[in-house]
Amino acid sequence: MALDSKIPGGSISDKWTNYKDHINLVNPANKRNLDIIVVGTGLAGGSAAATLAELGYNVKAFCFQDSPRRAHSIAAQGGINAAKNYQGDGDSTFRLFYDTVKGGDYRAREANVHRLAEVSTNIIDQCVAQGVPFAREYGGLLDNRSFGGTLVSRTFYAKGQTGQQLLLGAYSAMNRQIGRGKIKMHNRHEMLDLVIVNGKARGIIARNLVTGEIERHSAHAVVIASGGYGNVFFLSTNAMGSNVTAAWKIHKRGAYFANPCYTQIHPTCIPVSGDHQAKLTLMSESLRNDGRIWVPAKLEDAKAIREGKLKPTQIAEADRDYYLERRYPAFGNLVPRDIASRAAKERCDAGFGVNKTGEAVYLDFAAAIERYGIDQARLKHLDENDNALVVQLGTEVVANKYGNLFQMYEKIVDENPYATPMMIYPAVHYTMGGTWVDYNLQTTIPGCFSIGESNFSDHGANRLGASALMQGLADGYFVLPYTIGDYLAPDIKMGTISTDSPEFEQAENNVKQQIVALMNNGGSKPADYFHKKLGKIMWDKVGMARNAEGLTEAQNEIAAIREEFYKEVKIPGTADSFNPELAKALRIADFLELGELFAKDALHRNESCGGHFREEYQTPEGEAQRDDENFAYVAAWEYKGSPSDAVLHKEQLVFDNVKLVQRSYK
Repeated sequence: MALDSKIPGGSISDKWTNYKDHINLVNPANKRNLDIIVVGTGLAGGSAAATLAELGYNVKAFCFQDSPRRAHSIAAQGGINAAKNYQGDGDSTFRLFYDTVKGGDYRAREANVHRLAEVSTNIIDQCVAQGVPFAREYGGLLDNRSFGGTLVSRTFYAKGQTGQQLLLGAYSAMNRQIGRGKIKMHNRHEMLDLVIVNGKARGIIARNLVTGEIERHSAHAVVIASGGYGNVFFLSTNAMGSNVTAAWKIHKRGAYFANPCYTQIHPTCIPVSGDHQAKLTLMSESLRNDGRIWVPAKLEDAKAIREGKLKPTQIAEADRDYYLERRYPAFGNLVPRDIASRAAKERCDAGFGVNKTGEAVYLDFAAAIERYGIDQARLKHLDENDNALVVQLGTEVVANKYGNLFQMYEKIVDENPYATPMMIYPAVHYTMGGTWVDYNLQTTIPGCFSIGESNFSDHGANRLGASALMQGLADGYFVLPYTIGDYLAPDIKMGTISTDSPEFEQAENNVKQQIVALMNNGGSKPADYFHKKLGKIMWDKVGMARNAEGLTEAQNEIAAIREEFYKEVKIPGTADSFNPELAKALRIADFLELGELFAKDALHRNESCGGHFREEYQTPEGEAQRDDENFAYVAAWEYKGSPSDAVLHKEQLVFDNVKLVQRSYK
């Protein structure tokens, strides 16, 4: 089918206004007759569920956690972007739009990104009204800090726990609607299939994770807000339960999957310490406001540090290589994540890594502590030449800004980051790819919508820091409630949709057959065995640097692991009870299909852009080299029975407001 993005006409600044002025509206009295299923209750799903219920719809919300408060959105640390220009530093809606398109390496849809920038200011007002405790300046005004890829301060934050505070706001709004009876909450439920009736999404099949019961749930529309698929790499900063299952199930039912190879490797994570790990820990990008990233300038110093013969604090300033400041003087340590990650890998590959594995660089706060300490000494009329006093005062300032992050680092690494530099290394963090959606956030299945990280729409090939929370809340609070009403308007007289139909029966039987097959195959290996094997292939051959040979090998190897999985996986317990191993195996089965499509997508895209870096396509300076003539499109894949048979559909990207140029942060 042809991809119709349904972008409205008019100038870029008029599109969203024109859309809202001409959509079909649903009478409040009729909304009481319409049911909407929301799968996933993080920031995107929680805000959507609360807003839809507030508007009068009947919402059925599902999450696999024991509470919406445990959604992975809670882990977001650094902040949320908005074009408020409170700092008076020249920020604007257009600048946020431009920074986001450029940061995504010109692989995002202009209209969606501009809409995101437009509604960003509304998000802050909404959250402040909910009581979200954003940081404030001394005078009481909301404070801002900078994130990568920008030259302005537009990031609003709540210390190092912004995601948690924003999620609590959405959760409070949800609870109000649960109390009113407008949201029916299904905790500990996992969606395992989408039900399509007469070509439209009309419900889901879900498994009760406590009892094992397979349930049918109907609705007039289904919203997927299940987050990203970074755990296809096994080791990532995602919560261990984060998965692709809901998005993958709708893909297998006809929703195109867009740009799966666009995955973000975050530059500031605690390095891997051994094969025993099951997840990685993020250190917020906000730390790059004050932290300086460096490695020893001499190979012999790097070797001595790895062998424990030298400490980083013993390296003289002249013998340190602040490589981001050296290579990108305009942006320095605040270059976008994909660039910072590749630069760290390049230094470590060259032998300058500083931990025992050789895969870590330093994030140093000594200069910030000294700078803040001198400022405080002057403010308090104290002796700025007293080094001990300056360090004490500066440490207090840094602790007030980042204290919980420093505490978390010290608990994990057992080193004091105020006194010795943090060690960091890139890790899988976010996925820009996802379900293809049009301007209305509707997938290629009528009535099935996808919002937040589960769709592809706003970030192109690389997401700027602090934009994930912005997109999730923009979609949930301000975009979907409009667009879904336009779709539902013709259904106001339909009445309740019955689950006693052949379509529901067939979908339920499909789920039961898969579960029975997994439970009865008599294998000998746990599900994690296959997940780890998949993750190693993904990281080694489909990770930060990719090439045609490795990607071809990855496709074949992942297909072989998938075949072995269905023969050898062993799942203890029973299907009709609480069985986390069964839930894990079902998720890994989907990862094993996604991984192959991921590699297929990366192999077909013969260019480097953003988080997709093909070694064959780079500039002499080692930067990503795009091919705008041949690859300025969204790659949307249609499921045809197996990942290897997926059919490519292209949505050509049109740039009327931003000039296509090679990115430069120098």
